[in-house]
Amino acid sequence: MFAVYATEPKPDDPLAALAVGERPDPQAPEGWVAVNVRAASLNMHDLWTLRGVGIKADQFPMILGCDGAGVLEDGTEVVLHSVIGDPAWRGDETLDPKRTLLTEKHQGTFADTVVVPARNALPKPSSLSFAEAACMGTAWLTAYRMLFTKSGLRPGQTMLVQGASGGVSTALIELGRAAGMRVWVTGRTEAKRSLALDLGAHETFESGARLPERVDAVFETVGKATWSHTMKSLKPGGIVVISGATSGDATAAELQRLFFLQLRVVGSTMGTREELGDLLRFCDQAGIRPKIGSELPMTEAAQGMRAMLDGETNGKIVFTR
Repeated sequence: MFAVYATEPKPDDPLAALAVGERPDPQAPEGWVAVNVRAASLNMHDLWTLRGVGIKADQFPMILGCDGAGVLEDGTEVVLHSVIGDPAWRGDETLDPKRTLLTEKHQGTFADTVVVPARNALPKPSSLSFAEAACMGTAWLTAYRMLFTKSGLRPGQTMLVQGASGGVSTALIELGRAAGMRVWVTGRTEAKRSLALDLGAHETFESGARLPERVDAVFETVGKATWSHTMKSLKPGGIVVISGATSGDATAAELQRLFFLQLRVVGSTMGTREELGDLLRFCDQAGIRPKIGSELPMTEAAQGMRAMLDGETNGKIVFTR
């Protein structure tokens, strides 16, 4: 079958590990299902896989792609939940010590066919296209959990999203606006700030700019480059929810500010199958649609990955078959 895959870890030149070609057809073990992939979205995790982060060397070659939407053998349209857990685990699967994502131990979605546990294939709302549904499993699920499970925000409160154009950030903007929050966003360029306004942000600011007032919550995926601004932007008792650090670890935790203002720092990773189901229903009922920056055939995956590597995103990058 056709697939887009990583041949080996290349920490310093990730795209040199990228290959497009034929891979063996997958076999679905008992309790798993085969999904004919119609669309799959790109995540930063795929670039980390090409670098060899979070995956053992003997797991290569590895088909890339955490997210996807497609069709089962019986014609059912589905959205994929990419967290593969231990069947014996009970409770929040994001806390399962044996959990893994597609592309870490199991082959991913940038292919004609992917196999997943049957419970990981959720019904696709008819209101979402395959390309839109393919954005839900990682970036949008991460944003949903950050906002609705972790932050404790109420409608009418003010949230700041650090970074205007990535997949999680654009999802936070749309979800926060639909949920009645006042949404502020920072962005490095006028084009990125304009995108945030188009998606529903109430106000945008240059990266690091002094805000008109402090906010109830900050949503972080950037890390080192924005951390000091994040801590300075919070009200006393405010919360920062962090799900990534694309610019690296923070140089200083700013502990004096943290304890004196009684700030809270909460980590958030992916989301549960139940939360993905809730997210799909929310998008269906509220008419929310993910911002797709570019839609490319899988044969042109290198173009999309280069755009993400260079930080030239404008919403989600989706590959289709």
